[in-house]
Amino acid sequence: MSGILKLYKRLLAKFPLYVQSAQAGILMGTGDQIAQNFVEQRKFKDLDFNRSSQFVCIGSFLAGPTTSIWYRILERNIGSKSSTAALKKVLLDQGCFAPFFITVLLTVIGKLQGKDFEGIKRKLKSDYFDILFNNYKLWPMVQLANFYFIRLEYQVLVVQSVAIFWNTYISYRTNRDVQPHNKST
Repeated sequence: MSGILKLYKRLLAKFPLYVQSAQAGILMGTGDQIAQNFVEQRKFKDLDFNRSSQFVCIGSFLAGPTTSIWYRILERNIGSKSSTAALKKVLLDQGCFAPFFITVLLTVIGKLQGKDFEGIKRKLKSDYFDILFNNYKLWPMVQLANFYFIRLEYQVLVVQSVAIFWNTYISYRTNRDVQPHNKST
């Protein structure tokens, strides 16, 4: 196990954006599988692996790179040496980044589901504020601890680890009306 950890640290130091993007993809796909298996209680034959692969892609090409770059911007402009810096980061993260990112995320998911512009607009209107409100129940405290205690190179990992549960919620919320699923016993 220590060999894997050493390899991870070495790769993270050499290729931070790629490693953080890959781990975000894996963890977002895991969140979708948790949603399908445990929340929606689908049987194996009913699992939507295309949907899971879409979440892997969203994590790898959107969430991972975006959060990685965002945390570097915060670090460069605010620093990390005090509780004041951590609080400023949380305020910017939750006041600016989160509302924008949720909009982008819901739009991308809607597009991958095949929705047109009007369908995406309806979904945003019906779900955005509820998802944003639930975001504020979880993420400010997570981010305060993350920005205060965790070194920059591990912040995306911490967020994506907690986000397994958040991604489960997002997967369920964004897919609950896509294809009604009949539970059979």
